[in-house]
Amino acid sequence: MNKVILMGRLTREPDVRYSQSGEGSMAVARYTLAVDRRRSSSSNSEQTADFIGCVAFGRSAEFAEKYLHQGTKILVTGRIQTGSYTNKDGQKVYTTDVVVEEQEFAESKSSSSAEGYVPSRPQPSASAGDGFMNIPDGVEDEGLPFN
Repeated sequence: MNKVILMGRLTREPDVRYSQSGEGSMAVARYTLAVDRRRSSSSNSEQTADFIGCVAFGRSAEFAEKYLHQGTKILVTGRIQTGSYTNKDGQKVYTTDVVVEEQEFAESKSSSSAEGYVPSRPQPSASAGDGFMNIPDGVEDEGLPFN
């Protein structure tokens, strides 16, 4: 069985490209997760991390392009895939990537901002401080379909 579960933060913006195939183009997103290592109590208290390359295809790649940004903490489920290629100098290079099957946010926007991971995009001005949109008084009387 080849199953990987990772939780970490994106080290930079996802690199998204579109490959040309017979049926059109397919999105391919590559990003690196910084995943903290567990520390043993006997070792020194210095925090260490592994930097793990991930690749997502299709709709997962489009999701990454739209919603994932540097510093975002996510949970990734996938599988390890190894490969190799010959670089321009004629040397064989071996690769190891996690092929993303599922990806989801591991924290809310407000908690990431509280820890100093402020996204580089503007926040909506109509939201309250708790992450929910303000609803004007008297809306209940307008006959919403989910009463």
